[in-house]
Amino acid sequence: MTTITAPPQPAPHLVQRLIILALAGLLIFYHITMLANFSRSHDPASGALYNGVQGALRVAIIVSLTLVVLGKRFALWMMWLSIGGLIATHYWAHFGMVEADFTAGRHPLSYLKGLIFPSIITTAFLYRRR
Repeated sequence: MTTITAPPQPAPHLVQRLIILALAGLLIFYHITMLANFSRSHDPASGALYNGVQGALRVAIIVSLTLVVLGKRFALWMMWLSIGGLIATHYWAHFGMVEADFTAGRHPLSYLKGLIFPSIITTAFLYRRR
């Protein structure tokens, strides 16, 4: 009797891990690049307080995403709080008294696109745990 076997499929955990690694890696790279650009530019137009808060939130995002990649569940909360805080600072600049170039011509809802990657990362992380 001949047995037909299906070709081996990649482990579902591996696929989720790769999704988390790829998206978190892109976000980490992006925020490191933004911090490097921030440190090189000395544009005081946005104000020291605003720039300091944004820098601290970007560092928090980098740390939390690194911990998410390492599989730490509490880091999901850190990721969401820091990304939510960064989006809040964008709204602060958009509606507030902060002069920032990135707000020119942008729709207020455009800042919410920053929630797409964290949502996918969280879904992959939580689905992997089941």
